[in-house]
Amino acid sequence: QVQLVESGGGLVQAGGSLRLSCAASGRTISRFAMGWFRQAPGKEREFVAGISWSGGSTYYTESVKGRFAISRDNAKNTVYLQMNSLKPEDTAVYYCALDANPFRGALREATQYDYWGRGTQVTVSS
Repeated sequence: QVQLVESGGGLVQAGGSLRLSCAASGRTISRFAMGWFRQAPGKEREFVAGISWSGGSTYYTESVKGRFAISRDNAKNTVYLQMNSLKPEDTAVYYCALDANPFRGALREATQYDYWGRGTQVTVSS
């Protein structure tokens, strides 16, 4: 059984930084694409960033380009989301997700992912 556990969320002032981590257990992530999504109150879950199985390809939603960076450390079975220059509109619960199909590129659609964490809250104050 695959489990994904996010950590690193918290309260930060606008302009600050956070690094989210997503630790996987029950499966080695090295062959699988992973992604980050977020959901703000009253809004639908939206894609934030995706990384291919190899780490060689990444994709970001337009609103976070240049500010967020997704990376992976297969030796630690962990994916990260470095978030810089945070804005109040980045406030949301952030979820990581894993694609169960091996050797795929960076994926943008929630339906392409098979396993999800429970999320970590990020709150950016103005």
